[in-house]
Amino acid sequence: MAMKDYSDEFKADAVALYESTPGATYKGIAADLGVSRGALREWVLRARARNGTTPTTARPAARSPLPAGVDDAAAARIRELEDRVLALEASERKLATERDILRKAAKYFAGGDELVNRFQFVHDHRDAFGVKRLCQVLGVNRSSYYKWRDGADARTARQAADLALAEQIRAVHTDSDGAYGSPRITAELRADGRRINEKKVARVMRKFSIQGIRLRRRVRTTIPEPSATPVADLFQRDFTAPMPGVKYMGDITYLPTGDGEFLYLATVLDCFSRRVVGWSIATHMRTELVADALRMAAATRGDLGGAVFHSDHGAQYTSRQFAELCGELGVIQSMGTVGTSADNAACESFHATLKRETLRGAHSYPGAELCRRTVFRWLTRYNIRRRHSANGHLSPVAYEHKHQQESDRLTLAA
Repeated sequence: MAMKDYSDEFKADAVALYESTPGATYKGIAADLGVSRGALREWVLRARARNGTTPTTARPAARSPLPAGVDDAAAARIRELEDRVLALEASERKLATERDILRKAAKYFAGGDELVNRFQFVHDHRDAFGVKRLCQVLGVNRSSYYKWRDGADARTARQAADLALAEQIRAVHTDSDGAYGSPRITAELRADGRRINEKKVARVMRKFSIQGIRLRRRVRTTIPEPSATPVADLFQRDFTAPMPGVKYMGDITYLPTGDGEFLYLATVLDCFSRRVVGWSIATHMRTELVADALRMAAATRGDLGGAVFHSDHGAQYTSRQFAELCGELGVIQSMGTVGTSADNAACESFHATLKRETLRGAHSYPGAELCRRTVFRWLTRYNIRRRHSANGHLSPVAYEHKHQQESDRLTLAA
């Protein structure tokens, strides 16, 4: 194996340490510095040849003669003190070296003292201080450092793979308008034929600071109508359905447009696929708002006869006008408990997602017209492209299409 290329400064420091340490051996000092015994011996001999010194004059082991008349007890005490002084000087040199290491490390670890950073510091300063001394001062295991050093090629390959994956993630994230988190991005990558684990996607997203939009708190818009005729809760918090077109749910949410002004959005969702089959946007919360959304649902499905429509106890849904429309369309009404948002949780969660992904942390939309266009685009995209966790990460329309294909196969098989 080829000898490492040590700097002249390192060699000089190694020689000085050997020459100034009482009772030092080549083996012991070489082990401290992480160098071979033969290399250290060669450096010492070359230094002595250049300086014209001998082992006796180079190392402070030789002692000056004591003054005449000193008794044996005093001489022993003097020799003991001399040995102690030499030991203290050696200890001081050692502490000075460690102080230099820690001073450099303080600047090096300014961005965070992680184990990988310590390994890198040892690697960068190994010629100046030696691997063993650095590992001792920094409190790391030498074998762990060597294992880290030997894995450099594999680490470089992983970093390149993470960078390539980050580019793919960023493309999907951008295409989702910055809304997707790791579950939906994983589903998108798998749909493109990539076999990948969601934990890896989440790790790379954290590493490259790619994140979806976080949830904002929702402001309630339900205004109960005390005089309304009671309607039974036919859902009992079961927001699932065996097929499209049998169970729907609806709610109203506010859309802030600035300066204290609002638009209001009413939606009708199919419980089977979470598809938005009807919606309406207006500057008011009158019954016409929810009625228009239900009429759009009827137009989308073609027929709502026999379907159950679930809502809260807002005045719009408990009004006689809306009850008459439901009767006209053949819709059976269902309502949750008064003042209990959990009885319409799926619809409220949908509206929270809509505002989270369209407002993007802003307090309001920049104007009513832009608000309408933004929400319209999002609703259309939601139905056709946005992956939904309840659908196995398929979009609502794709999920319904898959269900229809499976139904057709069963019919043909029968």
